[in-house]
Amino acid sequence: MDQNNWPKDVGIVAVEVYFPSQYVDQSELETFDGASTGKYTIGLGQSKMGFCSDREDINSLCLTVVQSLIEKNNISYNDIGRLEVGTETIIDKSKSVKTVLMQLFETSGNHDIEGIDTTNACFGGTSALFNAINWIESSSWDGRYAMVVAGDIAVYATGNARCTGGAGAVAMLLGPNAPLVFHRGVRSIYMQHAYDFYKPDLSSEYPVVDGKLSVQCYVNALDKCYHMYKSKAKKMGISDNKSLVDSIDSFIFHSPYCKLVQKSFARLMLNDFWDDPDPDFANRYRGLEKYRDVTPENSIFNKDLEKDFMSSSKDLFEKKTKPSLLLANQVGNMYTPSVYGGLVSYILSHTTEELQGKKIVLFSYGSGLASAMFSLHFTKEDKMISALQQLKDNVSHVKSYLEKRTKCSPETFSQMMKLREETHNSAPYTPIQSTDHLFPGTWYLTEIDSKHRRTYQRKQTVPNGNICEEETQVAKGIR
Repeated sequence: MDQNNWPKDVGIVAVEVYFPSQYVDQSELETFDGASTGKYTIGLGQSKMGFCSDREDINSLCLTVVQSLIEKNNISYNDIGRLEVGTETIIDKSKSVKTVLMQLFETSGNHDIEGIDTTNACFGGTSALFNAINWIESSSWDGRYAMVVAGDIAVYATGNARCTGGAGAVAMLLGPNAPLVFHRGVRSIYMQHAYDFYKPDLSSEYPVVDGKLSVQCYVNALDKCYHMYKSKAKKMGISDNKSLVDSIDSFIFHSPYCKLVQKSFARLMLNDFWDDPDPDFANRYRGLEKYRDVTPENSIFNKDLEKDFMSSSKDLFEKKTKPSLLLANQVGNMYTPSVYGGLVSYILSHTTEELQGKKIVLFSYGSGLASAMFSLHFTKEDKMISALQQLKDNVSHVKSYLEKRTKCSPETFSQMMKLREETHNSAPYTPIQSTDHLFPGTWYLTEIDSKHRRTYQRKQTVPNGNICEEETQVAKGIR
C-alpha cells in the first residue's frame, strides 16, 4: 500500500487487563521457601504474585478479558475483523485459543474473522500485535477493528524460579484514528536460536530454564534492538538527541522480575555511553570513566559496572520506567502480556493531561529467542482527548481490583500448584476449587469431559454490583 494511502494514526483504541483474584505475598513466600530475607522482595523487586487455581486456564483468562473489553467499549462483535491470540500456555496441540473465543461471537453471527494463535515464549503477544497492525495497513483490511489478546499462566516447579511466576491477560483493540499511535518505520527485531527457556515436556506446565543464559540472552537482545531502534528513530525524526534516553518519555520492558527491568534501563544508559564520542564525565557519566573500554560481551555479568550504572541512572529510571511496574510488582510475570501490563501501569500512573503527546518505547522479549523494540505516542489532538480519556477509563478498575484480591498463605499456594501439577492433562476432570473469590465477570472452568472438551461458565453481577448466581451464559466447546 502506498504510504500516502495508509490509514491514519493506527494504534490502540482500547485496552483491557485481567489478573487472578488470588495472590501470595512474596515476603511470606521467602520464609516458607527458606530463602534469605529480601531475596524475592528486594533482590527481585517483587511484592505479590498472582496465581490460578484449577478453575482457570488460558481459555478462561482470554474469554474474560475479551468479553470485558467488548462490553466496556460498547462494541459489536461484528465490528471485529481480526482476532489473534499470543500465548505460550498450550492446552491443546491443535485447537487454538482463538477458536474457543469464537463462542463469544456466536450470537452476532460474525464468523468472518482472521487470525489464530501465535506462539514463541513471551513474544507471542507482540508478534500477534505486529500481525494485526500489518493487516490494518494492508490491502486485506476490510475496515473493521483488530483485537489482539496476550495471555498466559506462568508456573514453575518447586525451587528458586517459582517466585517469578504470575498470570494474566491483556486485550487490545486496534484501529485507525487511535489515541495511542504506533510509529511507522522504527520497529527493530532481533532473533536467534537459544535454549535459555523452553517447554519440551508436554505432560507438564513447567519449563526448562537456564537462568544465567536467559539473562545473557535478554541483555544481548536488548543491546541489539536498542542499537537498531536508535538508528531508525534518528532517521524518522523521533530522536534528535545523542542520547535516546533523553528523547523518549518512557521505556517499558518485558518484566520477568522488576529488578531486571531496572538493570535493563541502566543498560540503555550504558549503550548511550558507549555510543557517545564525547561522554560528559563531569555530569551524567561522572565516575564511570573506567568502563569506557569494557566490551559488551564482558559487561553483562560485571557486577560493579551494573551497580554503578544503576546508581547513575536511578533518577531517570524512577521517572521514565518505574511507573510501568505496578502490575509486574503486584502480579508477577504474566509472560506474553508482561510488557503490555507495563503499558497499562504507565497509563494508570498519569493523568489524561500528562499522557498527551508522550512518546514511549517498548522492549518485548521471548526466550528461544525473539525480541523487538518499537514505539508509540499518545495523541495530543484536541479532538482525540475524549478517546484518550476512554482509553484510561478502561483500566481505571485495576488498582481497586488489586486491593480486592484474596490473599492466600504460601501453604495454600503450594497446595494449589500441587493440584495443578497432579491434574494437568487429566480427563475427565471436574475442578474442585471454590469460585467464590473470582471477580465478577470472570469465566471459569466447570468441566473437562472424557474427550478433553472443556466447558466454562461466567460469574456475573446484578445492577447493584453484588455477585449474583452464575449467569446463564455458558460456553460448552465442541459438542
